[in-house]
Amino acid sequence: MRLHTGLRVLPLPGGDVQIGVDPRWAVRVGGLTPPETAALCAAERGAVIPAAPPRGTSPSRWSALCEDLLTAGLVHDRGPRTPLAVGEPDAQAWGLLDPHRQAGERVEARRHRAVAVLGLGPAGLSAAVALAAAGVGTVVVDDDRLVRSVDLGPGGYRWSDVGACRAGVAAGILHDAVPTVTTTRPGMVDLVVLVDSHTADPVRASTLVSHRVPHLSVVVGEAGTCVGPLVAGPGGPCLCCLDLHRADDDPHWDDLVAKVSHDGGAGPGEVGVVAGLAGHLGAALVLAHLDGDLRPVATTWEITLPDPVPRARDWTVHPRCACAHQASVPEHTSARSHTPGPGAV
Repeated sequence: MRLHTGLRVLPLPGGDVQIGVDPRWAVRVGGLTPPETAALCAAERGAVIPAAPPRGTSPSRWSALCEDLLTAGLVHDRGPRTPLAVGEPDAQAWGLLDPHRQAGERVEARRHRAVAVLGLGPAGLSAAVALAAAGVGTVVVDDDRLVRSVDLGPGGYRWSDVGACRAGVAAGILHDAVPTVTTTRPGMVDLVVLVDSHTADPVRASTLVSHRVPHLSVVVGEAGTCVGPLVAGPGGPCLCCLDLHRADDDPHWDDLVAKVSHDGGAGPGEVGVVAGLAGHLGAALVLAHLDGDLRPVATTWEITLPDPVPRARDWTVHPRCACAHQASVPEHTSARSHTPGPGAV
């Protein structure tokens, strides 16, 4: 047996040994002899936990200890795993969170997934880099606007990038961080991240819903950013639902959306800590969806100053939205087969 990669083995006074530090899986074993402690400490460095007991330990005692460690999910009976070139920290963490699944299997599966990020301000770029670093094989970056001085910050833009096309610079940043990532348009993607300014683009949102393309909204405001909802199938709520709810509260909401959409532009400058948090929160939601751990999320997370801790708000399907009726329409083909290229949305 082998210890899961990343676990610490910490000798304590009195013959105790603690395996792991995180309280979710840490186990403390008491009353060990020095040879037993040495055998467990060697496992932290990649050595096999021997089936034969250490000197002075009965076979039954050692077998019971190994069985307890296996039951606790701290060890496995598989062979050594070759570390991943990309996403190895994710693989190590998931080996502890999901010990019954082959470590690295989850992250390896991401290599065959494709995500498009439309809108490459600091939040969008942060999300794209985080997705690539986590092992997503194709991260299509799309934004024909220019890098501005206010875009410099946590996403990775530099002073020398100011005035260049965002998409081209972003592709270079992704390749510098993860040389194996693909940033060209694959023709179909598993999910689209929509990064808009002030309000979500109603046309792109409706197009994605009609094509059954999973998508995550990120809306950058004047002093904060809203992440969500993640729309991944019929039944909503979708971004149009949110607009209808807001229009119920504000009779001029539709006029504001139309005005913002017509003005276009690169949007406001993004506060660094807010942009970084929004980008990485968005990436985490996307990864959870790609890994199969997250159903459609009817929640938005508002990240604003002065307190940037995300505040969750749940939404319901609006009765006048078309997505409320699409839930009863059978889906004959997968979202992947219908996914338009990023330029089409």
